[in-house]
Amino acid sequence: FNCQRKIIICNDLRMVSEKYEAVIGLEVHVQLLTKSKAFSSDANVFGASPNTQLSVITLGHPGTLPRYNKKALEYAVKIGLATNCNIRKENQWARKNYFYPDLPKGYQITQHTTPLCTEGFLLLKMEGYEKRIGITRIHMEEDAGKSMHDQDPYFTLIDLNRAGIPLIEIVSEPDMRTADEAYNYLTEIRKIVRWLDICDGNMEEGSMRCDANVSVRLKGAEKFGQKVEVKNMNSIRNVKRAIEHEIERQIEMLERGERIAQDTRSFDALKGTTTSMRSKEEANDYRYFPEPDLPPIIVEEKYVSDVRAAMPKLPEQLKQDFISLGLSEYDASILTEEKETANYFQSVCSNTKNTKAAANWVMGPVKSFCNEQAISMNEFSVPAKTVSELIEMIDAGGMNFSIASQKLFPELLKNPSANPKQLAGEMNLIQQSDEGLISKYIDEALAKYPEKVAEYKGGKTGVLGLFVGEVMKLSNRRADPKLTNKLLLEKLNS
Repeated sequence: FNCQRKIIICNDLRMVSEKYEAVIGLEVHVQLLTKSKAFSSDANVFGASPNTQLSVITLGHPGTLPRYNKKALEYAVKIGLATNCNIRKENQWARKNYFYPDLPKGYQITQHTTPLCTEGFLLLKMEGYEKRIGITRIHMEEDAGKSMHDQDPYFTLIDLNRAGIPLIEIVSEPDMRTADEAYNYLTEIRKIVRWLDICDGNMEEGSMRCDANVSVRLKGAEKFGQKVEVKNMNSIRNVKRAIEHEIERQIEMLERGERIAQDTRSFDALKGTTTSMRSKEEANDYRYFPEPDLPPIIVEEKYVSDVRAAMPKLPEQLKQDFISLGLSEYDASILTEEKETANYFQSVCSNTKNTKAAANWVMGPVKSFCNEQAISMNEFSVPAKTVSELIEMIDAGGMNFSIASQKLFPELLKNPSANPKQLAGEMNLIQQSDEGLISKYIDEALAKYPEKVAEYKGGKTGVLGLFVGEVMKLSNRRADPKLTNKLLLEKLNS
């Protein structure tokens, strides 16, 4: 009875949910991997002792003047180009005034009316359909410090090291309708910033942060529902979980006839729920005004062209290149998930024409080892040229993939600088292609199983594998499989 009741309740919830659709927009803050901060020479590092990466400029002492980091501008233009944005020529700075304990100057330098990048988009490939997600703006600004509420039972502690780190904020259009679309959009943003080497995309450490704006409305309605902002999600998976919960919460409230409050909510990852942090009934008055200490940034077309020319091929472009080499769309997608993997694969291909074998090695033994050791492909010690030589040895009949991957490859992991051909010889792994020797093994195998020979001649060809296995056993798995099969068939069919 209880099981039936649960099924009925689940079906009822599903029917109710189908009446509504969600409207989701994401605001993604990305810390830029510059060596210094946005407006000072203070080091931009993670994990330093609290309040050690500071100067009077970051603290906004009287008489100090900021100076903008040119590398941060380059990185911001890169992400704008990668997301199909227009790049604004004249960019003004503004002061966003508000008081908060971890904002040492009492204001944040940002862009208000002149965001650097506008009218962009990302194309998401969902299961069974494609979805274009508009990007309203990408603007430059500086980060605030960090308030830590869990370090002391009585006090909030302030670490200002993060204050002044260059940020970009990527604001999407409210084009997403499901938590899955939001998940894929955020995954794509992280993939792009990592690909461009402008951010490590680590949400756990706060170098990439996301706020989700979520509302629900009846399907077919044109007017948006009441928007709620959700914060404090430290992983892409938690962003998805928070959105799923918020959609369900708002639908249940509407079904009960309750009013949804415009508030900012915090996500509790342990409970999988959101709780109200503060009301947003009235718009915040940040008293924006032009930053008096910084001149406008003029971004000329030649500068944009130079940045574009220096950018690596983006994942989708590289994916199409790999498909043109004869790889499947699936293989090409896997190989372009991370820039390091794509680079290693291309290095392997530069020394062999067997691109399919190169893909199999990179996606198989190489990636498996990296995953087991929790290292990136950049840290993988076996040179790409060595993997190319393994492929050439297999293609030339010197050994098979099984021997190469299970016996030779582990030894190369221990001694990455070793010559694979020489090492294979020392380990007695070179495949035997001597017809006379293999014929001798075949004769021994056939003599051992005369009844199976009779079965084969009687039409049971499936026993062929037994003979191949016996030859491999007799040859210590060094007999050439192709030659073994050829000689076996000749003897059995004679």
